[in-house]
Amino acid sequence: MFARLRPYLPTAALAFLIFYFGFHAFTGEGGLLQSDKRDAALVAKSRELAELRAQRQDLEMRAQLMRDTSLSRDLLEERARSLLGFADPRDYVIRMKP
Repeated sequence: MFARLRPYLPTAALAFLIFYFGFHAFTGEGGLLQSDKRDAALVAKSRELAELRAQRQDLEMRAQLMRDTSLSRDLLEERARSLLGFADPRDYVIRMKP
């Protein structure tokens, strides 16, 4: 009986491999049925990128104001008070837990 099925073994193995890879192409981690998860991740990463770009732009502007060519006295005073822990007697200080 095994001798009669022997010619069909390569065909059966090939069919099994096609089924196996086809199944994982649809249901695997990067499969076709996972596109909604990829879209949601893309939207979340796009939001994060926009936030990081805004933060970078703010930091670049602050760095520009602290350069020798265009030094902002207000920003310099604010940073010095913050780093050294000093306050003007007329300032209201609100302490918050970090």
